Amino acid sequence: MQLPLDLTLRQNATFENFAYPENDPLLSILQEIAQAQGEPTLYLWGADGCGKTHLLQATCHRAARHGVSVAYLPLRELLHHGVEILQGMEQHEVLCLDDIDAIAGQQDWEQQLFALFNRMRDRDAKLVTSARTSPSETGIRLPDLVSRLAWGPVFHLALLSDAEKLRALKLRADARGLELTEEVGRYLLRHYPRDLQVLFELLDRLDQASLVHQRKLTLPFVRETLGNR
Repeated sequence: MQLPLDLTLRQNATFENFAYPENDPLLSILQEIAQAQGEPTLYLWGADGCGKTHLLQATCHRAARHGVSVAYLPLRELLHHGVEILQGMEQHEVLCLDDIDAIAGQQDWEQQLFALFNRMRDRDAKLVTSARTSPSETGIRLPDLVSRLAWGPVFHLALLSDAEKLRALKLRADARGLELTEEVGRYLLRHYPRDLQVLFELLDRLDQASLVHQRKLTLPFVRETLGNR
């Protein structure tokens, strides 16, 4: 797996702890792509916090597990490195481009990204992209690039409900061997930001404290560890 510069994938970004039904068609398509099979392109869009980055990184983790050559590029974080970072990316069997709308209106990026699409198509490589908006609303000015983005399946990810976030927290806790009661889960949702990554980080803190103090995640222990709210 290739990660440019000092980027790292989140270890908790897996399909198993994503709060969508296991038989959801989106997950099935991404799991096929992670094996360098199925759809040649897929486009995800939705508001920040809906799970786009989680799914792109989960695709990378699964691809690496299958021995598939994969790379992940969060474009919003990499713009200052220049468009040259796209060179040679078609060598990978799977490429995940996060925040593709970050390059909108920048002619050199749009042209190079369009060329990359074509090189990947010629090599039968798979491309997964994400943005905050649908392909036609990204602000990208190159018409051919806009059409390429919509070639394959386009999925809109809605923000998770509190019930779905609670499920995701329980999945994360189960993976760590923690018992997260519904009472504690709802306490975290009520008193802390509802961003799932923030909630996962809180759960990581609780996990560490639980190991150190050999305590279960009771509500008093959670309040003591995180501070009463």
